[in-house]
Amino acid sequence: MTATPTLPRNIQLKLKQTLAQWPQWHCEPPLANPPEVVAVLASGVSNFSVLVQSGQHFVVRIDGINPAANSLNRQSEWRALQAAHSASLAPQPRYFNPALGSLVCDYLAPDVKQALCLVEVAALLRDIHQLPARHSRLDLAERILRYEKQLEHRGQALSAPMARCRGPVLRMLDDITQRPQPAVLCHNDLLQANRIYSGGRLWAIDWEYCAMGSPWYDLAVVINGDSLSTAQADELLEAYLGRAVGGAERQELQQHSCVYRYLELLWYLALQHTVPEPALLDHKVVALEKNLEL
Repeated sequence: MTATPTLPRNIQLKLKQTLAQWPQWHCEPPLANPPEVVAVLASGVSNFSVLVQSGQHFVVRIDGINPAANSLNRQSEWRALQAAHSASLAPQPRYFNPALGSLVCDYLAPDVKQALCLVEVAALLRDIHQLPARHSRLDLAERILRYEKQLEHRGQALSAPMARCRGPVLRMLDDITQRPQPAVLCHNDLLQANRIYSGGRLWAIDWEYCAMGSPWYDLAVVINGDSLSTAQADELLEAYLGRAVGGAERQELQQHSCVYRYLELLWYLALQHTVPEPALLDHKVVALEKNLEL
C-alpha cells in the first residue's frame, strides 16, 4: 500500500485496516491480490474517498465523523445500495464495516460528457422511489431539532435573518406533517455532485442520506441544491409526473423547498472542524427568504 499523506493519520489507519480485509470483499471472482491505493478522490466534510485497485478499481469511503451526528444509518444505506445496484441505479457495494466506518463500492469511471438532462434525472428519481422500502425514515422535524440542539450546546445563536425564517419554516413543516404523505425510499442528496454518467447512463452515488420520506423533498433537494431555474424546475417536475404540474403540487414543492433550504443552512452551521464561508451562508439565507417570500 502506497502512502497517503493527504489523509489524517486515523483515517490512514482505518483505510489500511479496510484494505487488509480484502479477502472478505464480496467480489466474484474473488480478488487475487491485495488492493493498492491509486489516489485520494475526495476529502469531504464528513468522510474521505480513496480510489484503490486490484484487478479493477474500487472506491473506499471512510467516515470522518460519527455518522450519528448527521442521523445517518449505515446499515440502511448498505441495504439500499444493494437494492439500487440490483436495479442498475448505483455502483455495486463490495464491503461494509461499521466498526471501521468503511464502505467499498465499485468505481464508476465518469464519461467525458456530463451534460444536465433533466428528463434522465427525473427518470432516475422515479426509479429510486420505486425501490423496496427500508426501516430508516427521514424525520425532518427531528433533523432540524437535532441540528438546532447542536448549535445551542455550542452557544451558537442563529443569525437574525435565519431566526426570522425559523417560524414560517416550522409552520410549513407542520402543514406538511398534517397531510397524508406517501413514504418512498429517497436519496435525499441527489445533487449534481452525486449523479454521474458512466458507460452512457446516469447513476446515483453517495447514498448516505437515503431514507424513507416524501418524494417532494427529494425533488426539492435537486431543484434547490442545483439552483435550477423556474423553467428547468418545471421541466423536471413534468418529466417526473408525466403530466402538467398542478397547483397543490407546486405548494408541496414550495413548502418542501423552504424546509430543505433551512435544514441545509443548519447543516452548514453545525459542521465540526469546518467554518463555512460567510458569503455562502448569506447567499443561502437570501435564497431561503426568497422561497418564503419574506
